[in-house]
Amino acid sequence: MDSKFEEYKNYPIPEEVDKWVESIWKMADSIKCDVEVLSDNGFSFSFGIRHVKNEFRYVKFKPESMDEFYGYWQPVMSGPAPLLIHTPGYGAEISTHPELVSQGYNVLHISPLGYATPNGPDKSKQQDNTWPVLADTVISYAEKGYKQWLVNCILAIKWAMAQIEVIEDRISFFGTSQGGGCSLLLGSIFKDKGVRCVAADVPFLTNLPMAKSVGAITYNYQPLCSVDNIEGGWRALGFVDTISHVKRLNCPVLLTAGGKDNICPAKAIKSLSELLPGTCSYNYFDNLEHRYSREFVMLLLSWVRMYA
Repeated sequence: MDSKFEEYKNYPIPEEVDKWVESIWKMADSIKCDVEVLSDNGFSFSFGIRHVKNEFRYVKFKPESMDEFYGYWQPVMSGPAPLLIHTPGYGAEISTHPELVSQGYNVLHISPLGYATPNGPDKSKQQDNTWPVLADTVISYAEKGYKQWLVNCILAIKWAMAQIEVIEDRISFFGTSQGGGCSLLLGSIFKDKGVRCVAADVPFLTNLPMAKSVGAITYNYQPLCSVDNIEGGWRALGFVDTISHVKRLNCPVLLTAGGKDNICPAKAIKSLSELLPGTCSYNYFDNLEHRYSREFVMLLLSWVRMYA
């Protein structure tokens, strides 16, 4: 890390990151989670949008002492096959990936914290017209927010890995923006637990001090201003900053960055690529803004074919 950014002095050391990850697993292992596969696949005949009957399904996860949340299960026609986990951007969208299923992969999209439902976003969970996961992380000093978000993911992944279509201990993660950053965090969390590879598209939560220094508009938020201990707030962000997890990311990692991305700056993403200890592919697209792109889809298909 570039020592010129004073925020780094508040970041946790690797041993503290290890303990934080262990606490996430401990929380997930202590929670009983009932699961219901819903009968409605969620597709509508409005505008001719439909899908094959009885193929993809919403899954409702009902963890004790936590809010219900949803996943979208997209299994292969015949298995067993590897498992790909997709996590959403900050907009909390639910995504389908038939192109990956057609290539022989099971896909589970996870929408943590109950932000998105089969009937659309649950806006009752918003604060100031936005999802509070980042603010909750800062205010709780990393004991809530993304910690709970990641616990939800583990609970959903445990269910998916028990399905007959899935090859045991063969799991990969991908996503865009927040989904990209959290796919890297999940790659860290599942270190030595079956992770094969990660594909992180314009990943948020990456070198946050550097992103702030180049004017990333993500930093027009108030969480750090709402805590009495700003150093503690930056320490909380340090636990979810992907650069804090580089020593744990021992699987192949694909990264993309856009030259016109003013939310997750390319400079910050490139700095992560330079810190990763193993196989890494950093892909820079000069005219790419902050969005899911065709370029990433093509790279993702190749990456999972090689490593998942």
